[in-house]
Amino acid sequence: MTHHTHQPLEGKRAAVMIGPLFEDVEATYPYYRLQEAGATVELIGVQADQTVTGKKGQELVTDNAAADLDPADLDVLVIAGGYGPDKLRTDDGVKALVRGMDEAGKPLAYICHAGWVPVSAGIVAGRRVTSYPTIADDLRNAGAEWEDAEVVVDGNLVSSRRPDDLPAFMRALIDVAVGAEEPAAV
Repeated sequence: MTHHTHQPLEGKRAAVMIGPLFEDVEATYPYYRLQEAGATVELIGVQADQTVTGKKGQELVTDNAAADLDPADLDVLVIAGGYGPDKLRTDDGVKALVRGMDEAGKPLAYICHAGWVPVSAGIVAGRRVTSYPTIADDLRNAGAEWEDAEVVVDGNLVSSRRPDDLPAFMRALIDVAVGAEEPAAV
């Protein structure tokens, strides 16, 4: 047993995806938490090198456009919520990256309204998920099995409802990323 308890994601490359008026803490919390776990983390969006402003005024600059990344480039992808996903979901590069990560079975996590992105990418049918409750219908209509839980893990797909769920969300995502998937909660 190797003792990488503090840096379980050492050597992994992660990205946090943001769009305009993202929920600030849903971008920054995963960004720093993944770094703390040892991953190299970048911010991605519809365009590279773009200043994107959160709902609460946080300004973040994207490192890369989703369209310029290959799923092979990334080990972990987190999609921040807020209003950003409404813009992200229309971008072909975003949808292609999300589909590719899912097809490769790589950890893919979304929180809050970010459920709109996997819906548009066409990957939620038959999956167990959660989200901000107001978009539960969107997920159900796309064929997902929606539940009200702080975090839901279905294989490589990790989802949470709101900022309060961030600690559970990131614990579950890191577990999935190191291959220690939690047994399904009853």
